[in-house]
Amino acid sequence: MRSRSGRGLVGGTVCGFAVATATLVGTTVAAAAPAAASAACPPAAAAPVAQSPTAPVAQSPTAPVAQSPTAPVAQSPTAPVAHSPTAPVATAAPTAVTAPAGPSAPAGPDPATGPCPPADAGADTSTATEFGWGRPNRVDEFDGTALSDEWEPYDGPGHDHEGRRSPAAITVKDGVLTVNGSADGTTGGMAWNPGQKYGRWEARVKAPAADPSYHAVLLLWPDAEDWPVGGEVDFMEDSDPTRQSTDVFLHYGADNQQVQGDVAVDATQWHDWAVEWAPDHITAFVDGKQWWTTTDTSILPPGPMHLTIQLDWFPEGEGEVRASDMQVDWVKQYPLGAEQGRAGKSDSTEGGRDGALVHATEGVPDGAGLLPLVTRTP
Repeated sequence: MRSRSGRGLVGGTVCGFAVATATLVGTTVAAAAPAAASAACPPAAAAPVAQSPTAPVAQSPTAPVAQSPTAPVAQSPTAPVAHSPTAPVATAAPTAVTAPAGPSAPAGPDPATGPCPPADAGADTSTATEFGWGRPNRVDEFDGTALSDEWEPYDGPGHDHEGRRSPAAITVKDGVLTVNGSADGTTGGMAWNPGQKYGRWEARVKAPAADPSYHAVLLLWPDAEDWPVGGEVDFMEDSDPTRQSTDVFLHYGADNQQVQGDVAVDATQWHDWAVEWAPDHITAFVDGKQWWTTTDTSILPPGPMHLTIQLDWFPEGEGEVRASDMQVDWVKQYPLGAEQGRAGKSDSTEGGRDGALVHATEGVPDGAGLLPLVTRTP
């Protein structure tokens, strides 16, 4: 496969160096259903509200009025029930009431103090939810009518100097970002700068069936703009025009070598695509399930990377090109966290460069969260 190089104004090189390639195929992944709330952050605690400072009113000074001189009859053995040992439960609120203060703290890179993101479609299939990634340090849900200032849309030659990338090919409407590709090869791409060294990224994407010339891509690109030495991680590339198979490519080295894998999934439906980059691995996920990973540290990116969204044009054959598009519901970026990721050790090795491509299970509850993998040699 060819590289995602040529981003922005910089032209790339068609990659023919598929060295040390391993292909992974997973079972078909069902479309992700919308969810009412995200589990990335716990729901607002209802209990503290019930245990508000008004509870002590029940224990007010008016109680002694009932203990009047006429009270001997009223002071029956049942009276203590009103002041039974259960009463302190209502007055234990002061500690609990202050607990929800955390989510209202200012946003920032620390997941412990960042804001709790709103409920999103796809939250129940999110990798961040499944593995407890916490609060993101950046979020865009495309709720406006144009790109926010955090994005840098490309304006110049297309991939490998084919076609053109234009900001006009990008639209935001009804909470969805759409990147359009026209019949003449005018398409769009955008960078989410600045990036970070190590971390996690997740996006909810739908890629309708398209012309064979158009590839829908989510990738990490080097902040230093030093491709190919700076590396490239295409953690979702839909090159199949029917969008029934999705690839991952990890580019590395001055001669743009690659390792690769693919998973069977109906990408014409909404799915949550994620990648985790740690000092000792890169792992790709879809809908909360791992489907590809490498632990070969010699091929991992050397510096900070940022997310880009691209509908790339690879003109193929002759005849009329069909207009195509890709849609994005939301994107989120997470810091790696002190635990340094979830892949780590593995229980088996399945192909790859020097045995570095693994089917990792550590940290997965009861061995779940993995798509069955089948390897084949290049």
